[in-house]
Amino acid sequence: MSDPAPSKPRSHGRKSISASAHPQDLMPPAERRPGAWTAKIITLLPGSFPGVLGESLTGRALKDGLWHLETIDLRLYGEGRHRNVDDTPAGGGAGMVLRPDVMGRAIDAAQAGTPTGWPIVYLSPRGRPFDQATAQRFSEAPGVTFVCGRFEGLDERVIDHYGIEEVSLGDFVLTGGEIAAQAMIDAAVRLRPGVLGNEASTQDESFSRGLLEHPQYTRPAEWRGHAIPPVLLSGHHGEIARWRRRMAEEITRVRRPDLWADHLERRDGGDENGD
Repeated sequence: MSDPAPSKPRSHGRKSISASAHPQDLMPPAERRPGAWTAKIITLLPGSFPGVLGESLTGRALKDGLWHLETIDLRLYGEGRHRNVDDTPAGGGAGMVLRPDVMGRAIDAAQAGTPTGWPIVYLSPRGRPFDQATAQRFSEAPGVTFVCGRFEGLDERVIDHYGIEEVSLGDFVLTGGEIAAQAMIDAAVRLRPGVLGNEASTQDESFSRGLLEHPQYTRPAEWRGHAIPPVLLSGHHGEIARWRRRMAEEITRVRRPDLWADHLERRDGGDENGD
């Protein structure tokens, strides 16, 4: 009796994937909490998310359902067989511009079902600089839709039509908005309740009170000839608080004259009003 023919090995190849115009849930939590803060990202590079947002505290909070992440693949809303998303600039010039009809369809899909006042943010070097106050404002919204630009940017009519807020990560130019979006999402998510665990830890950080943060130290008490300032080991909490305040003011004055000027203006104005 001959041996039976060997069974054919199972294939471990790629799963079948089909295109969908629905937003993609990235790292969906086991249980999505009602009212969880949601970041929606319109991008040509959905695979770049969650990126670093899937790590450490933000990643844990994402898995625990404290916030939610969706990507909207702009390419799926493109024109024609090749799903074109851009065209040459009107009036001539170098580069390509994201089409308003394509982006409009993606924004409509992203905003479907969102409450009134849900902000749409376009990551743009010409936007208002991103700061801690903006991060706080984003964190207090039910969610934010981030539009990641590419090429020479986005047709201005889209910005006007939807009342999009332009925000800049800094005075430099990136190849796209994805890195800036991740930075802004991280800054907002860590301010959400339960993400850091210690809510008081955000109160003494740089910018939270208009000043840069004071220096931080930990054990050992002496390292390579450098000792922890004695006041921090004194156990005198009042003296420690005053030292930290003094150091925060000095660092801000030297490193960020713009913030220091604003701080002096607020302080002097408060004194005049009897605060």
